[in-house]
Amino acid sequence: MPASTRNWILACLPVGVVALVVSLVAWASSSPLKKTTPIPVVVNEDSLTRTVRQVNQLFEEQWKDRELIPAEQADELTQMRRLSLALHGTIPSLEEIREFQAMSGEDRLERWTVKLLEDRRFADYFSERFTRAFVGVAQGQFIVFRRDRFKAWLSEQIQANTPYDELVRKLIAGEGIWTGDPETNYITAAVADGNLDRNKLTGSTVRAFLGQRIDCAQCHDHPFDHWKQADFEGLTAFYGQVEVQLLGVRQNDNLKYEVEDRNTLEKRTVAPQVPFLNECLPEKGTLRERLAAWVTHPDNRRFERASANRIWGLLFGVPYINPVDDLPAPTDLAQEPPDLLDILGQDFRENGYDIKRLIQIIVASKPFGLSSSTDNENAEEIERATSEWALFPLVRLRPEQIIGSMLQASSLKTIDQNSNLFMRGRRFFSEIDFVREYGDLGSDELNDFPGTIPQALLRMNGQFAKDNGSASPFNSVGRISSLDISNAKRVETCFLVCLSRIPTPEELTHFIKQYETASNQKQREKITEDLFWALYNSPEFSWNH
Repeated sequence: MPASTRNWILACLPVGVVALVVSLVAWASSSPLKKTTPIPVVVNEDSLTRTVRQVNQLFEEQWKDRELIPAEQADELTQMRRLSLALHGTIPSLEEIREFQAMSGEDRLERWTVKLLEDRRFADYFSERFTRAFVGVAQGQFIVFRRDRFKAWLSEQIQANTPYDELVRKLIAGEGIWTGDPETNYITAAVADGNLDRNKLTGSTVRAFLGQRIDCAQCHDHPFDHWKQADFEGLTAFYGQVEVQLLGVRQNDNLKYEVEDRNTLEKRTVAPQVPFLNECLPEKGTLRERLAAWVTHPDNRRFERASANRIWGLLFGVPYINPVDDLPAPTDLAQEPPDLLDILGQDFRENGYDIKRLIQIIVASKPFGLSSSTDNENAEEIERATSEWALFPLVRLRPEQIIGSMLQASSLKTIDQNSNLFMRGRRFFSEIDFVREYGDLGSDELNDFPGTIPQALLRMNGQFAKDNGSASPFNSVGRISSLDISNAKRVETCFLVCLSRIPTPEELTHFIKQYETASNQKQREKITEDLFWALYNSPEFSWNH
């Protein structure tokens, strides 16, 4: 392909804010894909809609007070792409796009959300997100820690829609062997050099479940917050009677938690105590059972607020309050009106800590449905609108999302648990290799991260990109090239497969001319390969918008 043409292709694709299509044209061309099962209906709609209305009212009042005009509503395919990336870690397949387009009714996005939440890919993808938040990415000591077992257990809990508070209590208070009782890997993840690091357990518990950074108080009173060293020690004492033995994680009532006094260098015993809401700490149960009950107590608003903030962050790419593990203390609702996390947290608590319901509320809210494009060219105004959620944030895709999207774009059919063993195995090993080369974000994946030149080169010239972009009878490039459709439909199909949108009139005209130069199948394949390469490497492909 001439260099001038390739440069034209890349120039046509947006480098900054993506110019999204506002209205979709009806496309009734025949598809080689068959229909799937009916879409389930949203349940408990009335109370859910009521909370969505509260959220929308909150933002509408904020925008009015700050004299902000929110962006226009994003088109449905753009929102569908956001949903798929947030819940499955990949773009929608052409098969799914066709299924969605065949649906009727104004609530089809809501019904599509339910379908994605019931899909096993949601449980698998979110289990990795939770695993990173709870135990990090390190494989730990293999003898006592099985990260893969822990992640698989979380996936089962999410698929079963286990109440989140119940899940957290199992993690904190679980007993048994790490292979047969995978939840205990939350405890054994803190084992280093054969010793259980109870301080690490305390820090991860408060960060992951209460959205607070208390680690600094391990050695001294926090210099900028109210946390005291005594608070940290008192919480750590709740882990003082847990042991990691050959027979698993066990409770030993004879143990006492001791620390070394920094002044006298002598050991002193620390009694378990909580830094606030002492009335929520039960008197009965093991120390860890009591701690678990206190963390998840309905009156402990930090728990529900931290949960809502993390889920918001996983859906938007950035949390409502950043960083996700350093939230301010809850305000007095008798003195101040509830904020977003209070509204979401209350609904979360009152409806059984239902993760899927919380997600449905967030994606049905106005901020999630807004466009990421604006006519305003003032950088400060764009930043202000984004920070106030009047503009959908532009967020760089995580490595798993990029490899998942590239792999899905290589197939016209959905790659899921029903795919053949070869395809599932290819995705598993390709993701491991790609993330290793691309760079793993670790447990802080909700923090902003810059792109790098090696990452861009990996998308352009990496072996995976070459394999996916080369025409074969089994991938999208080969099949689209061989379909008996018009060149206009061929171009539209490429854009839908890679970018989940139809091309602009200018893009369509240009690429039709490219295909008109092809006189045989090989030339058509070459043009399709170049088009896929350009779409893979466009900023639009690697950003959520």
